[in-house]
Amino acid sequence: MVRKLLLLLTLPLASACTRPATPSTDASAGPAAYFPPAGAAWQRQAPAAAGFDPDRLAAAVAFAQTQETTQMTPNFSTQEEIFGKLLGPMPTSRAATNGIILRHGYIVAEWGDTQRPDPTYSVAKSVLSTILGISIERGLIKNINEPVAGYIKDGGYDSDQNRQITWEHHARQTSEWEGELWGKNANFLGKEAFGKGERKPRAQQAPGTYYEYNDVRINRLALSLLRLWEKPLPAVLKKEIMDPIGASDTWHWVPYPNAVATVQGKAMPSMSGGTRWGGGLVINARDEARFGYLMLRQGRWGRRQIVSPSWVKQATTRGPVGPDYGYLWWLNTEQKAWPDAPATSYAALGAGQNTVWVDPEHDIVVVWRWHNGSPNELIKRVLTALK
Repeated sequence: MVRKLLLLLTLPLASACTRPATPSTDASAGPAAYFPPAGAAWQRQAPAAAGFDPDRLAAAVAFAQTQETTQMTPNFSTQEEIFGKLLGPMPTSRAATNGIILRHGYIVAEWGDTQRPDPTYSVAKSVLSTILGISIERGLIKNINEPVAGYIKDGGYDSDQNRQITWEHHARQTSEWEGELWGKNANFLGKEAFGKGERKPRAQQAPGTYYEYNDVRINRLALSLLRLWEKPLPAVLKKEIMDPIGASDTWHWVPYPNAVATVQGKAMPSMSGGTRWGGGLVINARDEARFGYLMLRQGRWGRRQIVSPSWVKQATTRGPVGPDYGYLWWLNTEQKAWPDAPATSYAALGAGQNTVWVDPEHDIVVVWRWHNGSPNELIKRVLTALK
């Protein structure tokens, strides 16, 4: 297997290696930067041409292939035990561990079934973050620090607690939103509803002062974005992000059957920010790599600026409360998440493990799905492989 992998990584096939590596490692590279076209014609580059030691990169990939997740069974049979009572559907199977490594936008390594769409869990939160950024740039939200109650009038922000919540509070997971949504209560995190993620009761804090990773509150953000756009978020994602970056037509965002809101007199599905209770964003590794590469290129794809560089910077800047976290992106500012990675790197993370890691310093994107453990172990090996 390793010998076969070495051949795959080192042979510069004519159809796979038609351009030299872009010399710059500046993630804001100019018009000459490579952007893969829609479809499967994504150019590959031999590891040596992209600045890697082929043997070391092959060893990194060989390591990744041995790290199949033990958290999530292949048939998702442990879903309710881990996360609590399901609200939406789950597939009956998934791919084995798989991944893709990009440098300067070119594929330099790929393993497993990267074209199979699977649930990606909380990677969807980083997608919601990007939709929020586009909402601000379109003028649907004037300022991220404004209260959501000034825009959304469905009763969800009427209480004294909730009317203080800003869009930024939602994006930083510091909203402390109180209430029930789609059968789950944000304040009562018992075992039946939250599985192994149950938490002890605590006093509720003022919005913006306390961090809590809470899917009910993120689902409330998704509902608020639905009301803001007045169209289902999958349609927004397709038009504003996925079609422009050339994503496949295999991804889909699955709502809970009971997550239905009336918007302008029409019943519309409201999406979730994860797959904790079923449903969620179902997507393949290649499409996730495109999304990560969009962020690496500072929100630009070809000649089109999809989301502004200022938003990308803001979204990947640590907040004043909680862990090393931006706007629904995990950060490495303190280099605790991935000790061997640059402090400027960041990631979209989901259970399973589902990882989309972005490294502006080295112009690298790594997608690694269904693996067992810390992304740092692969990141360390990939960066060590750089010449």
